[in-house]
Amino acid sequence: MTIRARLFLLYVVVIGLACAGLLWWTTSAIRLRYLESMEESLVDTAFILSSLLEKQIGEEGIEPAALREVFESAYRRRFDARIYSIRKTEVDLRVYATDARGIVVYDSDGGRAEGADYSRWNDVARTLAGSYGARATLVDPVDASTLVIHVAAPIRNAEGNLAGVLTVGKPTTYINQLVEATSRRVLLYGIAVSVLLLAVGWFASAWLTRPIERLTAHARALRDGRPSRLPPLSGPEVHALGRALEEMRDALEGRDYVENYVQALTHQIKAPLSALRGAAELLQEEMPPEDRDRFLAHVRTETERIQRIVERLLQLAAVEKRKALEETTSIDLAELVAEVVAELEPVLAARSQRTRVSAPTTPCTVLGEHFLLRQALLNLLHNASEFAPADSVVEIQLHAASDGDRARLLVRDRGPGVPDYALAHVFDRFYSLPRPGTGAKSSGLGLSLVREIAHLHGGTVRLENHPEGGALATLELPFSASSA
Repeated sequence: MTIRARLFLLYVVVIGLACAGLLWWTTSAIRLRYLESMEESLVDTAFILSSLLEKQIGEEGIEPAALREVFESAYRRRFDARIYSIRKTEVDLRVYATDARGIVVYDSDGGRAEGADYSRWNDVARTLAGSYGARATLVDPVDASTLVIHVAAPIRNAEGNLAGVLTVGKPTTYINQLVEATSRRVLLYGIAVSVLLLAVGWFASAWLTRPIERLTAHARALRDGRPSRLPPLSGPEVHALGRALEEMRDALEGRDYVENYVQALTHQIKAPLSALRGAAELLQEEMPPEDRDRFLAHVRTETERIQRIVERLLQLAAVEKRKALEETTSIDLAELVAEVVAELEPVLAARSQRTRVSAPTTPCTVLGEHFLLRQALLNLLHNASEFAPADSVVEIQLHAASDGDRARLLVRDRGPGVPDYALAHVFDRFYSLPRPGTGAKSSGLGLSLVREIAHLHGGTVRLENHPEGGALATLELPFSASSA
């Protein structure tokens, strides 16, 4: 599991538990707050109605005739009250009154409970005892939605003595609807906030792990031999890690660079030096003039070969140690191709070869170093010429790649092509194939130099066999902003 996935999973667990706990507490508190608000209003109602009954206490006790008439009239009335998300059409308030012994003397529910002993109900018992009396009762013991809240108030006679209790009861039907609507709204808000927090968590985990991913990609590019710059990093710790990685890279590259080049140079110069030593020993002896001329020519040939190896090696080393381009200009590849073809014209003419150039009318402009790109094209054309037979055509095509962001330069010869076993090694240092006809090999550094120049310019180069015969080299370079 990646670091990003672990951070995000931890964030999801923490946020999930926090949001779930907050939603549970909020939805639970909503019902309680609604019930508290309902009970508070019932207290006012109970004391107002008990005050009315105190005015109707006769010699025989409480006389609720007027109260009965009021409630019978209220129950018969129909109305349409829209209260936010609920609709109320009738009075659902229940009122009953007891005497000082707790016997019900009035019940607004059609007198159903009149004469019953309610002295043990909490609302009546506590009020008769002089404290605040209230109770919550389920009409259906297994259905929480049938809860009815009862609030009682004392009824006192003119002398201030307790004459009875008035209780107001109200079902929580409408409260349940309000709680359900509010809980649903809170849940939707909670889900929206959770999604937002998850998105923030994902972006935060990506932001935290992005520098590590950039460093990983940078390290893999270095491992594969591709050019790569230290990416921009945020945070002192990650920046310090990047600097340490770059310092380690420089140290390892320096050590490996010297070791590899010493081994490669020793291997390549070994054969020419042996030939020179043998020729020198033979030249010390008496021999016919024609043999002496032949050995002297051999000495010159091997000396020139060593010189070419050293010069190419110095060029390649200068390019490989660079991490970025230095002095860049906008270069029209069509003009550069024409310049290189004109320079190689004498070499091609000596081999009875000619070129065929195909380029678009619109400029193919890239940003780079003119000298390096010229060296790359020279190497590709020179390589194609050496493997092309006499009286053949070297084709050069220049056009935009299919993605429209890169210029593509193709160089095709009509030679024997590249053997399958060599396709994976043609860009390795000092790897060279025998030239057709002569069997001679080059320094094996030309295509390596082309690859390094292409990478330095953010491009790629590849060599493959053309389906119709011959080898096909493809150099791709990103367009400059002016030609994109």
